[in-house]
Amino acid sequence: MASKQMLAVAAAAVALAVLLPARGAAATEHMVGDGNGWILGFDYAAWAATKQFRVGDTLVFRYKGTNHTVVEVGGADFKACNKTASANEWSSGEDRVALDKEGRRWFFCGVGDHCAKNMKLKITVLAAGAPDPGAPEAPTTASRPDGKARARVAHAAAAAAVTAAAAAMLAL
Repeated sequence: MASKQMLAVAAAAVALAVLLPARGAAATEHMVGDGNGWILGFDYAAWAATKQFRVGDTLVFRYKGTNHTVVEVGGADFKACNKTASANEWSSGEDRVALDKEGRRWFFCGVGDHCAKNMKLKITVLAAGAPDPGAPEAPTTASRPDGKARARVAHAAAAAAVTAAAAAMLAL
């Protein structure tokens, strides 16, 4: 009976070790501008350069009511700050944009001359599991601020899996 329990523990530990890395691939909600939100005078190009956008992620544009909008256009219209009749436009103050396909996406504020004042965002959306082709080697999970706790949990799970596997082998 003890060996059945040990095998069950070992199987659970292996399942946990297999499932934990999959959580890292979960979709991310990107608050555009982080704590600043969608405002004038912020460098969205620099902000985007620190992020990886993947299919399944969501952009959240947060701003005060009628002060701004979010307009999605093609590349040429983005460069010219041209809001076309067919452009997607949001104005809720907390606009959520699903990143549902790979490729470039272009957004700007459609209020007054805000786009001309560089209130615009260009991103590249990668496939859900694809590595970033143009980025330097990514930092390890432990070196990212949001990854330290995740790294500790993964380390603890790996240690538990090794301990359980060793215990199961000793029980045989």
